Amino acid sequence: MFLLTPVLVAVVCILTVWIFKNADGATKRREEEPRARAEARPWVDEDLKDSTDAPQVEEDADEWQESEEEVEHVPFSHTRYPEKEMVRRSQEFYELLNKRRSVRFISNERIPMEVIDNVIKAAGTAPSGAHTEPWTFVVVKDPEVKHRIREIIEEEEEINYLKRMGPRWVTDLKKLRTNWIKEYLDTAPVLILIFKQVHGFAANGKKKIHYYNEISVSIACGILLAALQNAGLVTVTTTPLNCGPRLRVLLDRPANEKLLMLLPVGYPSKEATVPDLPRKPLDQIMVTV
Repeated sequence: MFLLTPVLVAVVCILTVWIFKNADGATKRREEEPRARAEARPWVDEDLKDSTDAPQVEEDADEWQESEEEVEHVPFSHTRYPEKEMVRRSQEFYELLNKRRSVRFISNERIPMEVIDNVIKAAGTAPSGAHTEPWTFVVVKDPEVKHRIREIIEEEEEINYLKRMGPRWVTDLKKLRTNWIKEYLDTAPVLILIFKQVHGFAANGKKKIHYYNEISVSIACGILLAALQNAGLVTVTTTPLNCGPRLRVLLDRPANEKLLMLLPVGYPSKEATVPDLPRKPLDQIMVTV
C-alpha cells in the first residue's frame, strides 16, 4: 500500500494551492481584459462601431423574414461613349470633385429644397448588401431642432476633446482649427443626418437582415458628397461621438437606426476659409498589377 510521507503531503498541498491560484488569476485577467480595452479607447462610439463582420444573431428564427426567392430580371440599358469622350468626362468629373473641400463656414442663405431631394435620391442609388438599402436620411430645417442638435453635439464634443479623444487626436486636428464649437449647425440652412439601419422590417413586421449595412451606407454618403459638390453646395463630414442615442431620440428614430454621419449643407459664407492641404498624387494611391 502506498503511504504519503509528510514531505510528499506538503508538496501536494503546495501544488494544489498553486493550481487554484493560477486558475483564479486567469479568470480575473479574462474579466479585466475587455474593461482594459474599453479604457484604452474611451472615445469609441457604440453607434459608430462597424458591425459589418459581426454575425447577425437570430434569437428567434420566427422573428426574421425569409428572403425573396424570385426577382424578375430585365435587359440592362447602357450608354457607351467614344474613348475621347470617356476621357473628357472622367477628367471633368475629377476636376469637379478635386474642388471639393470640407467647409466649416456656411451661410444661412436659403437653398432650393428640390436640390436636397435630388442629391438624396442620388445617394439612394448606392449599391447595398442584398439590395437592402439600409439607410435613412433625416433632413432638418427647423431652427429650434437644429439648435438642440448643436447643444447636444457641443456638450459631448467638449468631453471628447478634453477627455475621450486623447492628446494625439486633438493635436492632429489643430492644423484644421477645429474644436467643439459647431456654429455651422445653427447657420447651415439644412442638416442631413445619415442613419444606418442595422436591420429592417418586412411588411409583416418580421426583422430583415441588413448585410454590410455599415459599408453600404458609407458608399451612399460618398455619392451624396459628390452630388452636393455637383450641385454647387458645401458641407463638412462630421461623426459626432457619443451623440447618436440622444439625437436618435430627438429626431424620433427607431432603435434599429444608428447615426453614422451628419452633414451641414449650404453655400459657403463670404468669409469662409479652408486649410491649404495637398492631396496624394496618383502614384501614392493606385497600384497596378
